[in-house]
Amino acid sequence: MVNLSRVDLNLLVVLDTIIAEGGVGRAAAKLNLTQPTISHALARLRDLFGDPLFVRRGRSLVPTALTRSLAEPLRAALGAMSGLLSAGGRFEPGETPASFTVAMRDPMELVVLPALARRLARTAPQVELRSIQARRRILEAALADGTLDAAIDVPLLLSDRVRRTKVASGGFVVVARHGHPALGKRLTLAKYLALQHVMVTSRRLGPAPEDLALGQDGRHRRVRLRCRSYAAAFRIVEQTDFVLTMPERYAGLLASGSRTRVFSMPIEMPTLDVHLYWHETMDADPANRWLRDQLLAVLRHDPSGS
Repeated sequence: MVNLSRVDLNLLVVLDTIIAEGGVGRAAAKLNLTQPTISHALARLRDLFGDPLFVRRGRSLVPTALTRSLAEPLRAALGAMSGLLSAGGRFEPGETPASFTVAMRDPMELVVLPALARRLARTAPQVELRSIQARRRILEAALADGTLDAAIDVPLLLSDRVRRTKVASGGFVVVARHGHPALGKRLTLAKYLALQHVMVTSRRLGPAPEDLALGQDGRHRRVRLRCRSYAAAFRIVEQTDFVLTMPERYAGLLASGSRTRVFSMPIEMPTLDVHLYWHETMDADPANRWLRDQLLAVLRHDPSGS
């Protein structure tokens, strides 16, 4: 067993950064150290673990099996250490360097990132933010090991160790281009069913929420095109006679200044709820709490981002 008192814990920070950044040069830039310093630290790490840790393949460093097995527990340990050091302390966004990773789906970026970027520019010059799309089946593990600091998503079946709060709830609308030949002032259910539809989904097959609502009364619509992005679907609707059913909040953002019309849904549908998620181990962490406060301010209808 390695005597922890003889280990320079900064070496573990270096290892974690090389894994995350994928190379010595990028790790050096991230940590504001010279490349020879990082190379020397990597040599000491190889002695410590008795393993090459990375092997060069072309111009890339490829992690060994040991390194891959260390990645998640190392990130979790460093996250726990960070929480320990900041427990009972304060996080000063104007002065404290920090990097946060938040999982959210593409449409939510439209709602969150512009206002959040304004906040960061004004009040948190040392803070960096990554928005990623994480697979829902690994979301809890990623929050637990510190890979994710928070997540924004629909209601999910996660354990009680994941804290959550509802941040938004809204309905659906239908978007069509100005001058659509089949549409007048109102969109009736009969017209809705007769139209050609674009569906936004990440799945190759399966219904959308509006199809489930229609199916309760034995009704079906014709989906001509499935795509993964509301922004792309919106452009399609502007240039064709297809129509798009989408959350009202996203439609409001995309429709401004566009050649489209927004109609009320011709059927009753459940609301679309959105939750903010974080892990219980980060509940009292000052930095994570600050991040959640920023996200909550934006998500709970703060259009100014102030």
